[in-house]
Amino acid sequence: MQTPYESLKIETEGPVVTVSLNRPKQMNTLTPESMRELANFFTSLNDRLDIRVVILRGEGRAFCAGADLGSDLFAPPGPGRAQRQMAMQKLASSVVATMRACPQPIITLLKGPVCGGGFSMALGSDVRLATPDTKMNVANLKVGLGGPDMGSGYFLPRLIGLSAASALMFTGDFIDAQRAFDLTLVAELANDDAALDALGKAWAGRMLLASPMGLRQTKRALNELVDINGLSAALALEDLQQTMLLETADHREAVAAFLEKRKPDYRDE
Repeated sequence: MQTPYESLKIETEGPVVTVSLNRPKQMNTLTPESMRELANFFTSLNDRLDIRVVILRGEGRAFCAGADLGSDLFAPPGPGRAQRQMAMQKLASSVVATMRACPQPIITLLKGPVCGGGFSMALGSDVRLATPDTKMNVANLKVGLGGPDMGSGYFLPRLIGLSAASALMFTGDFIDAQRAFDLTLVAELANDDAALDALGKAWAGRMLLASPMGLRQTKRALNELVDINGLSAALALEDLQQTMLLETADHREAVAAFLEKRKPDYRDE
C-alpha cells in the first residue's frame, strides 16, 4: 500500500496493514493534518477486502500524547471562532467515526503517554495491548475542557462501567497499564516495545483464522449490538448474520477443514 501521508507510516504484510503515527519527536500529538490523514486512511479501508486486520501504533516512545496545543486544532480568537472551532471538533470526531466504520478489526498497541485524543482513539479501537510504561488519561479535563471527547464519553462507560469511567472523567487522573488490564480496558500486556509489536502480530494472526466475511460481520454486529434495543432485536440481527454467513463458500470450507484437521483455505466467497 503506497502512502501519500506526511504524519503516518503505512506497512502492509499480506492481509494485515500497520499504520503508525509518525511524529515521534512530538510524541505523536494530533494536528489537523494528522487527523485528516487518519480519517482518510480509515475511510480508504472500507472497500479493501484484501485488508483484513489493522494494527494501529505510534513511532517513538509514545502512542499519542493527545492534541498538539500549538496547532490549529484550537482556533485563534476572532470573528467566527465558534464556527471554526466546531469544524475542528468535527474533524477530531471523524477520526473515531471512521475507525468504527471501517470493516476491519483494529488492534491498538499502547505505550508511553496515551492522552486526550490518543486515549479516545485507543477506546475507539477493537483490541488494546500495552507495555508496562503505558499511562493513559482524559487529558482534556486538565486544559479546562470537558472530559468526554472524540467518543470517549460513549466508549469508556461501555468498556469499564459508569463508576470507573466517572472516576477517570471527573479527575483526569492517569491509570497505568496494570490498572487498565485489571479494568479489562487492555486485553494483554507485553514486556517491552519489541514484544508489543510481536504481540500485535500474534493477535492479528489469530483473527486471520476467521473467515474474511465472518470477521467483517463480527465487527459490524458488535457495533450494532452494543446499543441495540433489547434481546429480540439482538437475536434478529444475529440470526440474519449467521444465515447469511452459512451461505458462503468459506463456511463450507471451514467445516471441511475442521473435519479434515487442516487449516482452511479462505477465498472470501
